[in-house]
Amino acid sequence: MATTSPLAPDRFPELPEVAGVRLAAIEAGLRYRNRADLMLARVPAGTTVAGVFTRSQCPSAPVDWCRRILPAGRARAVVCNAGNANAFTGRAGETAARLTAQTIARALGCSADEVYLASTGVIGETLDETARAEALPVLAEADPAGWEEAADAIRTTDTFAKGSGRAVTGPGGLAGTVVGIAKGSGMIAPDMATMLGFVFTDLSVSGPALQQALSASVAASYNRITVDSDTSTSDTVLLLATGRAGNPPIEGPSSPGWGGFVEALDAVNLDLAHQIVRDGEGATKFVEVAVLGAVDDDSARTIALAIGNSPLVKTALAAEDANWGRVVMAVGKSGQPADRDRLAIWIGPEQVTEAGVALESYSEERATEHLRGDEVTITVDVGVGEGQASIWTCDLTHGYIEINAGYRS
Repeated sequence: MATTSPLAPDRFPELPEVAGVRLAAIEAGLRYRNRADLMLARVPAGTTVAGVFTRSQCPSAPVDWCRRILPAGRARAVVCNAGNANAFTGRAGETAARLTAQTIARALGCSADEVYLASTGVIGETLDETARAEALPVLAEADPAGWEEAADAIRTTDTFAKGSGRAVTGPGGLAGTVVGIAKGSGMIAPDMATMLGFVFTDLSVSGPALQQALSASVAASYNRITVDSDTSTSDTVLLLATGRAGNPPIEGPSSPGWGGFVEALDAVNLDLAHQIVRDGEGATKFVEVAVLGAVDDDSARTIALAIGNSPLVKTALAAEDANWGRVVMAVGKSGQPADRDRLAIWIGPEQVTEAGVALESYSEERATEHLRGDEVTITVDVGVGEGQASIWTCDLTHGYIEINAGYRS
């Protein structure tokens, strides 16, 4: 296993149980040895589900499967394997997905169309059918696992397991929980989901309300992170509501419990998104890029991503080099409106430019001192409007090359 990221949390968080959710994790030998690589989350009948998926034009077989069954809006299980993406595997991949869902459905006494699938790992290799067929019945009968064990089982190049949880409170004594686990380290760029994430709540939430909340939450979290500008074939985020908290169903923004639920969901997803960036392959710095003064928020996000995805910016950050000209370059190449002669840049609290030129008071020494930390901020005002947005990224180091040069070995 790779050395744990220097940006990792001190420990996996203490997460509460979510009423109705039962987890299992086993070593299936689908790619890895001496570690769990197959996870099952089973949920009770009546559980509603929402999902967002990759926009890649080469989606995996599990993504196709989930998209097909999602309109029914009900779930009884989520199955995820690590090490093999089951992507670009043709009919064999479709068959493996269908048989996986059918096997788990028989064990749980439900329809295969209530079993959601996710796979992550190498693209273009078929699953070991013998290992899969032998492992699934064992998984269905496995002893219950905790959140950390489940999160650990879905890792690939991740150096730590990722989890987050929040309590939900609201009018009329509303009380519930939102808990999520995620994986992601490389091949991370905003495009619907950008990783795998499984989020659970014990609240009762209608399917349409659940989808509305998840889509908005993803836009503000996972779709604002980037490690390497690459979007996976397998990106999936699922949100499941068991309804075991006993609250009146949340039907949408007009429901009394909506605000508390959405606040907790957004906090969990943003926390998980930040953890993914902190585990970026080879990362040594967690970076926030904030753009102000754009024509609108979407334009600000595009400019911020142009900065955050720039290899020249990211390598300068890795070197702790306050080469702010690379930020100017990235703004200019974004394709978005910006006024060169009003451009203002800050590295941390140090203002670098104003009105399109370097400030006489600018201190490269102070800017460099900020870059020596492991939490970095870059702020840019492009001077053409009121739009603003922030994204989160990491630096680009030799470690990224080393990890990906030998990923299949």
